[in-house]
Amino acid sequence: MLGAVTDVEVLARFGQALSDPTRIRLLLALREGPAYPTELADRLGVTRTNLSNHLACLRGCGLVVASPQGRRSRYELSDARLAHALDDLLGLVLAIDPAVCASEVG
Repeated sequence: MLGAVTDVEVLARFGQALSDPTRIRLLLALREGPAYPTELADRLGVTRTNLSNHLACLRGCGLVVASPQGRRSRYELSDARLAHALDDLLGLVLAIDPAVCASEVG
C-alpha cells in the first residue's frame, strides 16, 4: 500500500538509499538516463541478483520506477529532480574528520 510520507521519512529513505555504495553507483548510473538491469549489472560489475536486490530497495524507497517493456523492465529515477539533487550533493565540499566519519566506499 502506498501512502504519503513526512519530510523526515522522505529524507530517511534517501539516506537509506545512499547508505550503500552499490545503491549510490546505481543512482548515479540512472542519473544519466533509463537503463535495463542487464546493462546496469554489467556497468556496475555486480551480479544480476545483487542488482535486483538493490533495485528493489530503491523502488521501495520511491527513488526509482520500473517501466515494463515487453518481457523486460527499464528502470529510471522516479522524478527528474532526483538527478538535480544528486548533482547538488556531489557539488558539496565537506570537511570530513576520518577519525569520526569513516568511509565505507572504496
